[in-house]
Amino acid sequence: MTIDNETGNVEKDRPQPPGRDLLRLPGLAAISLYLFVLAGVIILGVVGGRLYPPLFLIFAAAFITASAGQLMLFRWAWALALAAVFLLAAYNLWIFSSEHQGAALVQGLLNLVFFLYLIRPEVREKLR
Repeated sequence: MTIDNETGNVEKDRPQPPGRDLLRLPGLAAISLYLFVLAGVIILGVVGGRLYPPLFLIFAAAFITASAGQLMLFRWAWALALAAVFLLAAYNLWIFSSEHQGAALVQGLLNLVFFLYLIRPEVREKLR
């Protein structure tokens, strides 16, 4: 509760809408956009029929769900996004170590940076 000095009225503190907290964490928006784009690439790869099997649509649905939920600062979406970027980092770094593809190293390190951003205490405090 706060007291207005001019009128002397007692006002209750209003909770901040989740959009204001998201503005303080621009990395969450970037990670959400990344997961959404990655889901789109998977969907296009499945539709094309050559890149991915239809079973990969499950990953696309999980990425879209994590992306949307993370923008609303849900804790379960944070956990889903955390698992996604960690597994993608591990997979891409494994591809680099076995097949020496430079693109896999870049994507693996990008996912590792996203993972390290998501485990920051400032990010976890804003989730509901």
